[in-house]
Amino acid sequence: MDKTIILALLRIEPTIDFQTARDAVLTGLSDIEVLEKATSEGRLLVSHDQRTMPHHFAEFIQTQTSSGLFIIPQHTPLTPAVEDLLLIWWEHEHEDWANRISYFPL
Repeated sequence: MDKTIILALLRIEPTIDFQTARDAVLTGLSDIEVLEKATSEGRLLVSHDQRTMPHHFAEFIQTQTSSGLFIIPQHTPLTPAVEDLLLIWWEHEHEDWANRISYFPL
């Protein structure tokens, strides 16, 4: 995830519970392993990987329940990405996104 997005989120909403792939120790894991870890921790997954992650997500939810996946394309401007993530944080229940994949901007 783009560090700029995370820094902007935390500047506006310091209580948001957001981890980078590095902080969550996801570096080097396969997509399925990333999905398993996010699910086991009850976390929504935010990714720039629109090439392989959607396919693996579709496979994953055939056998397990995911907390949800958000794909933010690399070219997405900062402001809409941050606004959408904040809207999700402030206005939605975690369960609203179970087994859903959503593409930004929403």
